[in-house]
Amino acid sequence: MSSPPGPAHVIADDTEALKVAEALAEEFRTGAAERDARRRLPRAELDRLSASGLLAITVPAGYGGADVSAVTLAEVFRLLAAADASLAQIPQSHFVYINVLRRQGTQAQQAFFFGEVLAGKRFGNAQSEAGTKHIQDIRTRLTPAAAGSYTLTGVKHYSTGALFADWIPVLARAENDDLHVAYVPRDAPGLTVEDDWDGMGQRTTASGTVKLDAVPVPADRVVPHHLTFRGPQLHGAIAQLLHAAIDAGIASGALAEAVAFVRAKSRPWFESGFETAAEDPLLIQRFGELALQVRGAEALLSAAARSVDTARGQLDDDTAAEASIAVAAAKVAAANAAVETGSSLFEVSGTRSALDSLGLHRHWRDARTHTLHDPARWKVQHIGRYVLNGTKPPRHGLL
Repeated sequence: MSSPPGPAHVIADDTEALKVAEALAEEFRTGAAERDARRRLPRAELDRLSASGLLAITVPAGYGGADVSAVTLAEVFRLLAAADASLAQIPQSHFVYINVLRRQGTQAQQAFFFGEVLAGKRFGNAQSEAGTKHIQDIRTRLTPAAAGSYTLTGVKHYSTGALFADWIPVLARAENDDLHVAYVPRDAPGLTVEDDWDGMGQRTTASGTVKLDAVPVPADRVVPHHLTFRGPQLHGAIAQLLHAAIDAGIASGALAEAVAFVRAKSRPWFESGFETAAEDPLLIQRFGELALQVRGAEALLSAAARSVDTARGQLDDDTAAEASIAVAAAKVAAANAAVETGSSLFEVSGTRSALDSLGLHRHWRDARTHTLHDPARWKVQHIGRYVLNGTKPPRHGLL
């Protein structure tokens, strides 16, 4: 489903972006558990997101956008994810592929696509493939056709956002194996989006399959993505920063639900001698421990976002490396906090919290599913190599 007709609001600056995000997060929080339980896809909520102008906040100022800081962008995602992690996940690729255009798009491509984004249009994604040797083994082909155009052929999985998109950026290799991104209309002939995602978590992201059968692509809709990685770049750092923000949001959302549940519904353990569960010193201790994890993740997320902003202002090998390592640290901490808090919610809340009808398990399911996106253990490796031996992280786009 494409975004609704009519002009979207244009957000002016970082302050307005955060204010709009806070308001939408409150709105989206209501009904999040019901959407998850029924797997009701958030079409109306995404239309609200488009109309709000939030999806255009990284459009450069020269093209009429707010061009917000990485600090603001990360906080927007954290706020949305604390309310509904599935909903927050859907536009992650949207911002990644705006960034691709910022980096490698021609002036004409930028003018056209940034105009689309400012109008409320949404980007999805078709990048990952299943059954290949590894995640970088991209087999979808961009084949030359008549008059300088191309055709796209392949099958993509985990295509978050594609079902709801106006444009689907497709990661593909050309004849020389160089990586390109083709921006394809959602209704292009030969393109099929299948809503076959059945993950235990992030149930309403519709991260299904995209099939491409000789899809026609004009030359001016293709961007040379391989050039992004030939010098210092922030492609991976920004993409991973948004994933870290989603995890941090899941953690804070789970903690908030645990607090509300214990205050209102949990009974004290009889040995504690207290009238309410919230007075139990053992529960107080556990909440303190969980709060430390959540606060630590949020602090590392903010530090990572500041590192990205610093590198954007003066991009070189050193600032790019520092940004990637800072983001990696934030992602590891946020992933741990999300999984731990989502699980411990039940430990501190008691048996009643496990009722399926309450839907409190969505926080853990969302965390456990989202943190599988890429392995934290490799991020720890790169952090260790950087700290101990000064080895800069690789430029493969996942750091």
